[in-house]
Amino acid sequence: MDGDHQSMTRLEENLEKLEESIGAACRAANRARAEVELMAVTKTFPAETMMEAAALGLRLFGENRVQEFAAKAMALALHAADSRTSAVLEGPRVHLIGHLQSNKAAKAAEIFDGVDSLDSVRLARRLHEAAGRLGKRLPVLVEVKLSAEATKTGVEPEREEAARLLETLPDLPHLEMRGLMTIAPWGAEEQVTRACFRSLRVLRERWAQAHPRLDFAVLSMGMSGDFPLAIAEGATRIRVGTALFGRRSPQPEDS
Repeated sequence: MDGDHQSMTRLEENLEKLEESIGAACRAANRARAEVELMAVTKTFPAETMMEAAALGLRLFGENRVQEFAAKAMALALHAADSRTSAVLEGPRVHLIGHLQSNKAAKAAEIFDGVDSLDSVRLARRLHEAAGRLGKRLPVLVEVKLSAEATKTGVEPEREEAARLLETLPDLPHLEMRGLMTIAPWGAEEQVTRACFRSLRVLRERWAQAHPRLDFAVLSMGMSGDFPLAIAEGATRIRVGTALFGRRSPQPEDS
C-alpha cells in the first residue's frame, strides 16, 4: 500500500481524500454519492492541471475569469488535436463560476459549456443573443446573493431583479436554466453557513413552484471549507479547488 501511495501524484492523493470526505458527508446526510456532482475549480491553475484532472476522471471544471480561460482553452484545443491526449479530453465541461460583465457575454458564451453566475436580466439577454449567434443552447445557473458581504455578487432574492430574471428566462430559448448557485459568507460560524445553504434550498422550492417552466434541479453550493455542510443541506453540486489543487496565488481581476 505504501508503494502504491508513493507512486501516486499529489492530485491523485488529494482526489482520493476528497472522495472519502464527500462519501462520508453523503452517508451522514443519508444521501447517495451519485446525488452530488463534483466541480473541480481550476482558476489560476494552468491547462496542464486541468488535463491531469481530466485524466483522473474529473469531468466538470469551474473557472472564474473569461480572459484566463480563453488562454487555457487554446492550450486545451492544442492538446485535443494531439491523438495521444484527445481521449482524455472527451467529455469534460468547463463552466464560468465567477462574476461576468455583460460586455464579456459573447466570449463567455463561445468558450464555456455553461455560465453558473447569471445575475441580471441584462446579462441573460446578452448571453441569449450570443448563444443564438453560435447556434447553441447555453446552460445557466442563477447566482443568488445570500450574504451581506459587499464582495459577493448575485441576485438578491427579495429584489425585483430576481423576479424579473425568473420571469424572463422562459422566453430566452438559447439559455437553458438548470438551477441556483450561492457562496456562503467567508469564515462564518457553522450555523450561519448552514442557514445560508438552507435558504437556497428553500428558495429553490419556492421559485420552482412559482416558475414551473424553469428547471431548478441544480443546487451549486459548498466549497473546500464547507462542502460537508452544503451536502447536509441538499447541494447537488459542490465546487472544490483548494482541497484538490492546493492553495492558489491571488490574481488580478479581469479588466
